[in-house]
Amino acid sequence: MPSSRWTTWAWMLLLSGCAMGWPKQSSSATSDIRNCTISPPFLPPTVTDTSAQLNALRQRMQFYNISAYIVPATDAHMSEYIAERDARLAWISSFTGSAGTGVVTTKKAALWTDSRYWTQAERQMDCNWELQKIVWTDSIGEWLLQEIPAGENIGLDPFLFSIDLWNSYARVLQGSSRTLVPIEDNLVDLVWGTQRPPSPTSKIYLLPETFTGSTWQEKVSGIRSQMEKHSRSPTAVLLSALEETAWLFNLRGDDISYNPVFFSYALLTTSDISLFVDRNRLSTETLQSLSAQCPGPLCVQVEEYDQVRASVQAYAQGDVRVWIGTEYTTYGLYGVIPQDKLVESSYSPVMTTKAVKNAKEQTLLRAAHVSAGSPSAEGLAWGWGLAGMGKGLVLLSPGRIRLPVGRPQVRDAVAVIQYLLWLEKNVPKGLVDEFSGARYVDKLRREKEHCRGASFETISASGLNAALAHYRDGTTDITRTVHWGEPTPFQKEAYTRVLMGNIDLARLVFPSETSGRVVEAFARRALWEVGLNYGHGTGHGIGNFLSVHEWPVGFQSNNVPLVKGMFTSIEPGYYQEGEFGIRIEDVALVVEAQTKHGAGEKAYLTFEVVSLVPYDRNLIDISFLSEDQIQYLNTYYETIRQRVGPELQRRQLEEEYEWLRRNTQPFSRGTLVAASLGTLAITSLVSTLLPDRQA
Repeated sequence: MPSSRWTTWAWMLLLSGCAMGWPKQSSSATSDIRNCTISPPFLPPTVTDTSAQLNALRQRMQFYNISAYIVPATDAHMSEYIAERDARLAWISSFTGSAGTGVVTTKKAALWTDSRYWTQAERQMDCNWELQKIVWTDSIGEWLLQEIPAGENIGLDPFLFSIDLWNSYARVLQGSSRTLVPIEDNLVDLVWGTQRPPSPTSKIYLLPETFTGSTWQEKVSGIRSQMEKHSRSPTAVLLSALEETAWLFNLRGDDISYNPVFFSYALLTTSDISLFVDRNRLSTETLQSLSAQCPGPLCVQVEEYDQVRASVQAYAQGDVRVWIGTEYTTYGLYGVIPQDKLVESSYSPVMTTKAVKNAKEQTLLRAAHVSAGSPSAEGLAWGWGLAGMGKGLVLLSPGRIRLPVGRPQVRDAVAVIQYLLWLEKNVPKGLVDEFSGARYVDKLRREKEHCRGASFETISASGLNAALAHYRDGTTDITRTVHWGEPTPFQKEAYTRVLMGNIDLARLVFPSETSGRVVEAFARRALWEVGLNYGHGTGHGIGNFLSVHEWPVGFQSNNVPLVKGMFTSIEPGYYQEGEFGIRIEDVALVVEAQTKHGAGEKAYLTFEVVSLVPYDRNLIDISFLSEDQIQYLNTYYETIRQRVGPELQRRQLEEEYEWLRRNTQPFSRGTLVAASLGTLAITSLVSTLLPDRQA
């Protein structure tokens, strides 16, 4: 590309986990999306004709006597990211985003997805499909009421819908003379036929003790202790989410790209343990670990994966009570347990226990996210990839690698600095495009000591993608946006206000067990004040060598209250459609706050940011920052210099050390023009959001 164009490009850096797509760059903001309003319709080359798939599906629908069929973008374990063989919505619609629901009727096909994916959907779907921009289940139900006559049936696969989601559809359709029909034969699978990707065959392996917070036997004993203390004394816990079985048994696999999980279920009773999985895939070491204490209450019986429904149904015939998490248990399994034998909560005890990291897990995750570690411990560090976002904005999309800790956090920061310096020197000269940048990142990754591979592919994109919060599928941990040209005043203000939101939430003090939803407004306040906002969540939990998006931690209404030991991302952003995108994301540990007055029975909490990458000074308008925010930045930068600087000097990376020193210089309060968003405003917002939680 001509250097004159690249001199005004900014780059967005996502450090530690993101998956993006990369269409060809378009010359305008609209030439690479479909236009179904003209004749003939305009379809970009990224579109696939879905007529054959839809016709075949409608024939199956006719055979099963249904007038509509609902196709979600998930699997039988309610996974956010899915294997290729479970990408049914992508196959039937060509839309590959990680969130969406398709509905096919005898005459129409429609897709519902959120604002992150609207542009992507317009690029990928043909004109057989309508795009619906309201994502609530109620809106899908209302559309079905309009399109499907009374007395007709609506089909779905009960093993692809959680209990809560099934009940939501049932509630909307109640009394409408339209019937939800569970069809255990997935109709998309029947149409997909032999073209559907095969089941995985790779080995399921035991995670080394150095990467685990506890032995699996200790974890099982802890869950059984919670069962005993429960008011309804459940006799069993049914585990459906893939992260649950992986975490409980300290096992990992690669059934889903870039997520170290494997297809399985588990039924943990007060005296027995059943793991439903393909036995042939278990490594010898894994089988030995699971059977080491057989017979006995810590003996794991391995049963075939597809036998889980029959086994649960048989167990439920006795004098038992089965504890389930309704967010991850499918209606297909729920339906075989009598109502009077169910113990329901939103999340299973394994899911909530996994969310609170013990001391060892905290050490591992600090190391993984570029913070201090022990020279004798082992942990996870992170690699990088490249993906692009938009007009003047490109996104670095890194992968995860596994390393002994030693100084992995320092090694990781060193490599990030090396890459940033390389980009800084080469982008303005027009010597870097998305692909060459991706190749360079791969080279850095391969050269990294003890590297065992990435958590996702290195991908690149450009064009109007900067305005997309997630292009294709996005899983991110640390995000930095940088600009080496001359940003506009609006870009600087938008970036600074995003940074202010990040800082305000990161330095907030709040009572233990406060809902993340209650404090989330702090990340948005600086944007709201000038009529700006962003359409995605503010944060998500972080797994210990598991999924980068780990529920149930976060800032949404269905997340659990925040307690000490949880890891979460803090990631406000702003996206100007068709022009640019900004996101600033850090990973933070929930820790006990040191308050002036005693906390009483319940401790007060705050966040400890464990990411150590400086923000872009070129995009910060210091006149918007309060003195407290400037002090926070200066303290953060001093921490980066202290932890990363000595390693750069030890390696004699003088140019990189100068880059670090230059980019972490303290901000001067003397440059403040205005400090209107200071402590008084924050205190007022606390009083509004937490009126009954005054210290």
